[in-house]
Amino acid sequence: MLNRLLEALLYFPSRVILTTPADVDLVYTDLRFVTEDGVTVNGWWLPTPIAPSRGHILFAHGNGANIGDWILPAALLVAAGFDVMLFDYRGYGHSEGRPTEKGTYFDARAARTALLEQDEVDPDRVLYLGESLGGAVMIELATAYPPAGLILTSTFTSVRDVAKVHFGFIPTRLVPDAYPSLRRIRTLRSPLLMVHGTLDEIVPVSHAHRLFAAAPEPKELHIIERVGHNSLIPEAGTEWVETISAWVTGLGDN
Repeated sequence: MLNRLLEALLYFPSRVILTTPADVDLVYTDLRFVTEDGVTVNGWWLPTPIAPSRGHILFAHGNGANIGDWILPAALLVAAGFDVMLFDYRGYGHSEGRPTEKGTYFDARAARTALLEQDEVDPDRVLYLGESLGGAVMIELATAYPPAGLILTSTFTSVRDVAKVHFGFIPTRLVPDAYPSLRRIRTLRSPLLMVHGTLDEIVPVSHAHRLFAAAPEPKELHIIERVGHNSLIPEAGTEWVETISAWVTGLGDN
């Protein structure tokens, strides 16, 4: 369990949702679902108007703000023919509670269950997509409930490794081994796509290379030049979604 100080350095939730899918003319359903430890969390189900759907994506966002700040990537995916389930971790947006590492894992499980309950969802075509912190959450979920494919964007190897980059004055032994993605990814049983920017100033691209080297096949790594952590999707969203679309098409060919 993360101590309170590290939690304050890791989670940056906002309770105010500034934008909804309706603001960009996307059809969606606002959902509430209860986690196994009794916390009610909020999610949005965005079905694509394109039939048939190319797959159903469970999207776990990064450590800041809330789902209202992730409309752009969701809209790109919906336009590309994917259904999307966005959800907020506990303590974010309209979700109850306070964020913790274990809690985010529970939240992802509840969101997966809610996704599977939506009309015309095929369990064999469910994909997980995680951005930054969300990548760590989705790796953990994938080891327990393997998806048709796992997509990681700007994902770190572990919180301890990120702390070495940004808080080098803190002795490593004092940093909990939270979100140990490098260790977990070795047991992955799903096809993997990783996307990372060369100028990522928060999670250096070296994290992507280490995760990729540790992951079993089949796997693919796509590096996007000259984009940072928070600029990858705003500046290279078209390349990002085209990479995902091509990779998913390839899954169907195998």
